[in-house]
Amino acid sequence: MLRNINPLLSPDLLHCLRAMGHGDEIVIADANFPGSSSGPTCLRADGSSASEILEAVLSVMPLDSFVPDPALTMQVVGDPDALPEAVSDFQRIIDATADNPVPVQTLERFAFYARAASAFAVVQTGERRLYGNIILKKGVIG
Repeated sequence: MLRNINPLLSPDLLHCLRAMGHGDEIVIADANFPGSSSGPTCLRADGSSASEILEAVLSVMPLDSFVPDPALTMQVVGDPDALPEAVSDFQRIIDATADNPVPVQTLERFAFYARAASAFAVVQTGERRLYGNIILKKGVIG
């Protein structure tokens, strides 16, 4: 155990977050996301929700302040303006926890998958709410 480190941040996830550089991206994915086949290293967090992992990650990782969209979610198929419960929760967590709170932006489903394929890693959670996926771009600590 470490002081002031959220216990949901496993050794593998902490290593991943520390190894990432400025501009690298990490995907926090729901239970339906094709994490293992999407390309990047897939870390498992089956017992946690995407919201819990998002809050834990943002407690130690800065969001990129050099881009307009450091937090991206997947648009609802057939209703790109819909606001899923999980995404609303993500915005609340970003507003409360991130060092650089920003409005969450969206990507079309297949654009999201393509972007996720080039991420540093995917954290596959046990999130059961639909569209509980978010891509975060790592920033710098000033």
